[in-house]
Amino acid sequence: MAVGTVFVKKIPNPIDRHVGSRVRMRRVMLGMTQEKLGDALGLTFQQVQKYEKGTNRIGASRLQQISRTLDVPPAFFFEGAPSFEAIANPEPGHRGVAEDSNAPYVADFLATAEGLHLNMAFARIHDPKIRKRIVDLVSSLAGEEPGPDVRKNQNPDDDTTR
Repeated sequence: MAVGTVFVKKIPNPIDRHVGSRVRMRRVMLGMTQEKLGDALGLTFQQVQKYEKGTNRIGASRLQQISRTLDVPPAFFFEGAPSFEAIANPEPGHRGVAEDSNAPYVADFLATAEGLHLNMAFARIHDPKIRKRIVDLVSSLAGEEPGPDVRKNQNPDDDTTR
C-alpha cells in the first residue's frame, strides 16, 4: 500500500437503494425471509441483504428473476424512484419534481415489517372519518398540529373532537 492512500467508502447509488428497498418491501409483504428468497434465486441470504441495502446492484436478468419470484412486474421496483434530475443535481434547489424530501425516509419505513403492517391495517379501514381521526392522532403524537389552512378547510359538520 502506498503512503498517503485514502480509502473512500462508496455510498450506494440512490436508484440501487430504492430498487433494493422495494425488493425488501415486497418480500416482507409476502412474509418471505431473506433466506427463502435467496434459496429461490440460488443466492445466500447475505447477497439478498446486499441487494436490499443497495450495496450490490441488481442486474437486469436477476431483477427479472426477483420479479417472478415476488410476483410483481419489474417496473414495481422503480415506482417512486428518485428522478434523474435529483440524482444528477443533488444540490438544494435542483431537486426533480418527482422527489419529495421525505421520500427516502417513508420508503425505508414502509419497507419494515412494522411500517408495512401499519399501512396494510390502515388501508382496511373504510370509514373516512375514522381514517382522518387516526391521522390526526398520529400527527398529534408526533408533535404536529394541523396548520391554519387545514382547519379553515375543514367542514364544521365533520368535527373530529366529539
